[in-house]
Amino acid sequence: MTLSMTRHFWILLLGLTLSHSAAEEHSVKPITTIHQKSGSWKVPEKNYVVLKRGDVEIVVVNNEAVDDNVLPGHKAGYSGVAKISHKNQDKNLFVPSYAGLNYEHIHDGKTRDRDILFEPRKLPIQLRQVSEYAVELYQAPAGHYQLESCQRYELLEHGTIQLTYECTPRARTFANDYIGLFWASYIHQPEDLSIRFPGFENVEGKSTKDYPEPQMVRGVTPQHGTQATHRGKSDNRMFNHDTDFPLSLVFGYSRHRFDQPWYFGVSHSMGFAQIFRDNDLIRLTQSPSGGGSGNPAWDFQYFVPKYEVGKTYRFVMRAVYHPFNLRAEFFDRIAEEYTRLNAGQ
Repeated sequence: MTLSMTRHFWILLLGLTLSHSAAEEHSVKPITTIHQKSGSWKVPEKNYVVLKRGDVEIVVVNNEAVDDNVLPGHKAGYSGVAKISHKNQDKNLFVPSYAGLNYEHIHDGKTRDRDILFEPRKLPIQLRQVSEYAVELYQAPAGHYQLESCQRYELLEHGTIQLTYECTPRARTFANDYIGLFWASYIHQPEDLSIRFPGFENVEGKSTKDYPEPQMVRGVTPQHGTQATHRGKSDNRMFNHDTDFPLSLVFGYSRHRFDQPWYFGVSHSMGFAQIFRDNDLIRLTQSPSGGGSGNPAWDFQYFVPKYEVGKTYRFVMRAVYHPFNLRAEFFDRIAEEYTRLNAGQ
């Protein structure tokens, strides 16, 4: 880690004391259109919408295939942000045929057919444009799990992406009494496959009172599913799962723990940071080859323990895409978004 990175890292750690009052308790009143059968939104003619604000442009797509001049060769099944570009970098951060912030898995830790574990890819998604800067991906309750969901992708000031996810289980279908959810971002040929987050190296098995001072940890995973998931310093939740559960990333824990729930990677001189609310208890996940050779996946997970049918659950996260040579600005933006996100702003 460079001196510049170190200096701004300590600014982040020392400058952020949060009340966490904005984090959701279980069961919330929806702020997306999840339960609305009709409304002021419009359904676009195409399977995607282009949003631009500040220096950032994103293309939000449903899970249908697209092959045109905007999204050439985009494969079916990969919803979310199919393309992100910046005035300083017009090339797509994500693997062009895949996506980023891609809703990928619904699970309950049980070994099931692949089509069930990949229901977000397989079940129909309705694209809804709700404003100039916001679109939603709505998935009706269907398939095995009968989980209704709505994701709002919104471009905030300065081109920050905010993803608001809401879901409502409509049946008692999750065998282990929790809902497991997974998002993937497939990064296109970065120079460095690793991620970095504020936390503690090699502390698994230790008491938190024995942790050293936090530092910037470089997350490296030797192969897909090995040492893949980094948990928060106090996240000792246990989720039952089959010993042959096939999604190896989900429970393939590393020996590291993070101090604050955000991380970043660098690709072609651009920093990409994913930032979360403390009380959502997100887990950070990575793969060196999730998008193919040389294409890592920079992922995250959200769990709803002891869910109740008919109740609505939510998390909110943000993503910052910014030139990494402007490191002071990049880390300042992470600090600002982390603070504002946890304050409900």
